[in-house]
Amino acid sequence: MEGFKMGNIRAPLEKVTFDHFELGLLSKGDGVEVLIQTIHEASMFYVYPGDNPSGMEFYYVLSGEMECEIDGEKKMMRAEDYFSAQGIREPIHFTAVTQVTLLWAVTEPTFFHLSKDMSDLLEKVKEVEKKDRYTSMHSDRVSKYCVKIAKKLKLHKDQLENLTMASLLHDMGKIHVPAEILNKADRLTDEEFAIVKKHPEDGANMIRDTYYQELVPIIEQHHERLNGSGYPRGLKGDVILLEARIIAVCDAFDAMTEDRAYRKAFSRQYAMDELKRLSGSHYDEEIVRVFEEILKEEGTLI
Repeated sequence: MEGFKMGNIRAPLEKVTFDHFELGLLSKGDGVEVLIQTIHEASMFYVYPGDNPSGMEFYYVLSGEMECEIDGEKKMMRAEDYFSAQGIREPIHFTAVTQVTLLWAVTEPTFFHLSKDMSDLLEKVKEVEKKDRYTSMHSDRVSKYCVKIAKKLKLHKDQLENLTMASLLHDMGKIHVPAEILNKADRLTDEEFAIVKKHPEDGANMIRDTYYQELVPIIEQHHERLNGSGYPRGLKGDVILLEARIIAVCDAFDAMTEDRAYRKAFSRQYAMDELKRLSGSHYDEEIVRVFEEILKEEGTLI
């Protein structure tokens, strides 16, 4: 019948799959989209303020349990609970306690943001982690740290969205680094380190002609340091984007606290002490301070 459609949530019109969630487009029309979203257990996600104050998002929990924090109070949501967001002023963060499936209606086009481009780029991240057995899930952990810092710093919607995507993709350029260099147990030669140092630019170039090209400078700058000792361009101070400075702190912390081919993991306290020692010269002091505060609140540091 004209104007009438039937379907099944297992066969959406379009679907994108990422490491931690799946999103399917069920229906769209007149600027409204209806989506089905599955978030994997222990994954974080967020609802953030929109540019259009009249825009509304509505979420209905079909299955699973998730936790959110509102005004310092943690709340649990389960099947048959729902929430809506319109005119919110800061991001609301959620953690999936179990696998969660949501029915999501939004009054502004959303699905195209999560395009095949992003799926393809995340596949590159998976390939890098397969080559380097010591950095499995590194980008995921870095991204989670970044989101927590962004929440504390009350980043604008666009910054938060770009930071989340860039932190997941920041090491993508390592796909061009030979596995024997990534997994080398001895000190790298100058020639080998020169190859590794190309990965920020290589990663940036991989998205330069995609919808996500605005992430280029963030990915390119994530190894820059405040005193100009970083790479690839030796940028200094505030010339380095805030998002890149956040990734730099989280990236360094995770690298220190995980095993590497050439050493065992350092303790979290040692890693934080190193970040603090290098604050002001390598790392942004405020970002390090906020990160330490977060880890103490979570009980990771005393």
